[in-house]
Amino acid sequence: MRTPIRVGITLGDINGIGPEVALRAALARHWPADVQIILVGAAAAARWQAAEFGLPLPPLWDPDEPPRGKKVFIWDPTPQHQPVWQSGRIEKDASVAAAEWIRMAVLACRAGCLDAMVTAPISKVGFQKAGVDFPGHTEMLAALCGVKRFAMMLFGGGLRITLATRHVPLASVSRKLTPAGLLETILITGEALPWLGIRKHRIAVCGLNPHAGDGGKIGREEITVIEPAIRKAAKAGLDVTGPVPADVVFYQALKGKFDAIVSMYHDQGLGPLKMLAFDSGVNVTLGLPIVRTSPDHGTAFNIAGKGVANPASMVEAIKWAVQLAQRKNPWKDPLNKRKQR
Repeated sequence: MRTPIRVGITLGDINGIGPEVALRAALARHWPADVQIILVGAAAAARWQAAEFGLPLPPLWDPDEPPRGKKVFIWDPTPQHQPVWQSGRIEKDASVAAAEWIRMAVLACRAGCLDAMVTAPISKVGFQKAGVDFPGHTEMLAALCGVKRFAMMLFGGGLRITLATRHVPLASVSRKLTPAGLLETILITGEALPWLGIRKHRIAVCGLNPHAGDGGKIGREEITVIEPAIRKAAKAGLDVTGPVPADVVFYQALKGKFDAIVSMYHDQGLGPLKMLAFDSGVNVTLGLPIVRTSPDHGTAFNIAGKGVANPASMVEAIKWAVQLAQRKNPWKDPLNKRKQR
């Protein structure tokens, strides 16, 4: 048997549905023989939830010893910190622990102990309470990996969407968009498509305003920001079109005209995607020297602890983590000592 592909799953905020969907996805599915899944988080919290949902508790994993025999393990990198499971509640303690598990999983990926990581949802409000100064996973992972050039892409239901801005208020989107920043988003999208196994690399760039500004009559961002970025991306050799009005571009992509879309803000891109793939969408962070995917949903505190959370998106995130770990990462980390397959 070849060297196992080891995927770490951080449990996220233990008071949300993260541990439940991680446990269900890892344990209730037959994974290939050469895939091992390492749940990263508090052993006590995993034990409580496994018992609650009638699932077996995986054995403990020691990163200094290769896991043998079993396919699913739990790694508790902070045994001194065991937050109490309080379903549906936003607690500082849970967010402090979640942030540390993310940090440890990144270190394990960069050291070659893990081949990829999947992150269960965290609470952004909880992060604020805990003093974790990041708006989300994407920015935190980029900082931990020491990269300045990164992007958030989600795919599912036939769409692949990269966000030009992420977790910012809608009122701030226009001033956050710059020709240089948008150009980087287009370029990194082009770099990602071969990694995702896409044969053609046709990228559409959304307009910001209705009718893509209608020649400047409904806003000038298309003229001052978006078109200059598109021209430079085309000059760099990319097959890029736009600005395309947002009310038609997703339909056109579904009909096969485009392979990826760069959207200007969070809900512009994720509204259509979640309508098509709410239970199967996957988030991948572009630009990292490691592989990181996640389900496309949040903590869902309203259903946490009820045993009804759907693990389908987590299953898809694990599948993609396994696939991407076996391909040449365009931003590969030289510190990762495990050979890329």
